[in-house]
Amino acid sequence: MKEPYVWDNYSDQPYPLKDRNYKKVMRKRELFSLIKTFLISLIILPFSIIMMPFVKRKTVNSNEFFCIGIDFQRESEKTIAYIEELCVQRVLVRLKLWEMNSLDELKAFILKLKDKKITLKIMQDRENVEDLELLRTNLHKIFKELNQHVDIFEIGSTINRAKWGFFSVDEYNNFYKTAYDLKVSNFPYIKLIGSGVIDFEYHFTSHTLFNLFKYSYNGISSLLYVDRRGAPENGQFGFTLSDKIALLSTMVWLSPKVKQELHITETNWPISGTAPYAPTSEYECVDEEVYADFMLRYYLLAFASQQVDSVSWHQLIAPGYGLIDNRKGIKKRTAFTTYKHMVKSLVNAQFLRLDIKRGYYILQCLVDDQLLQIHWSTAPTTLKNEDFFTIYSRDGELIKSDILDIDSSPLYIYIDNAV
Repeated sequence: MKEPYVWDNYSDQPYPLKDRNYKKVMRKRELFSLIKTFLISLIILPFSIIMMPFVKRKTVNSNEFFCIGIDFQRESEKTIAYIEELCVQRVLVRLKLWEMNSLDELKAFILKLKDKKITLKIMQDRENVEDLELLRTNLHKIFKELNQHVDIFEIGSTINRAKWGFFSVDEYNNFYKTAYDLKVSNFPYIKLIGSGVIDFEYHFTSHTLFNLFKYSYNGISSLLYVDRRGAPENGQFGFTLSDKIALLSTMVWLSPKVKQELHITETNWPISGTAPYAPTSEYECVDEEVYADFMLRYYLLAFASQQVDSVSWHQLIAPGYGLIDNRKGIKKRTAFTTYKHMVKSLVNAQFLRLDIKRGYYILQCLVDDQLLQIHWSTAPTTLKNEDFFTIYSRDGELIKSDILDIDSSPLYIYIDNAV
């Protein structure tokens, strides 16, 4: 990245822009686009909220629903082994456009993943945003080298944060259209997803979905973090995670630019005591046990929506927010085991229903023709163990106690087919 942009190697993101005058000048230059974003969202968001009850659920392929984000240059050989251990079928890899010299290294890494479905997140810098001919040249190299090995190309990321290089949605629209035009002319079979808005800022998303640019998406990407609200069940302006997914899915359904495909390509919670590696302040951080609970519940709620095609956890190895801490050797966090058991339990799951009553959640699905219920509660309570129950903890330990404690850590309860 070139000045005034500086990359933070601790938290894997750009540092906030310190040049206030530069930001002021750029936002003034993009004022017309910002006004368009406001006016489009003024129409689209209320209409989408009205239409939310009419969007039908689809059948989500649980084999490809679980995705893990990785850094291909961080503990690369161990990373491949851990991916195999987790048994995920989809992996998200990030490529920085300002580090095109790493393309051969990336390709060699992807080839080692063999039969995995790869989502490649192509991350922008200001130079590629401003120079679309340079962008086209770089994208041509990427598509040519990787089109046979990558399932989905995600074009751009975190488009509503100036430190990532975009100052308006129209800048992103031109950026994405460059990739789309290249696809149409040279690589018609590749799959492009985009939008890449972070957090619950759907006014930006509306502008990426409803505009006069001549392009289309194969699916929509969202960096749907909810960490600043605490638990995934907590609300923001009256919207829980489930509501946010439903609203976003409705916007995708209404847009003429995309089929009904939605990928959450980044989410996590920062972990307490890991500064400067944590991507937020200590206030938003949680301890490792809460991190594991929140991660699992996020996945369960997203799966229950039956509107999200994949959720990518950001990421496998990262001291401040990953499943593995590599500051002093390799340390698997509790959440690594939680993730592993989640995938093992739900990889062939067929969703049935989600029941919610007074903060008590029961997700029901069929796994290999056996009924599986997953119970958790935001207000601790108890449940009597039955003879026809087989119960596992959040991390896969068999539980045989007569009274079950139902709390923030979900329990997997298998129901005997004879009942």
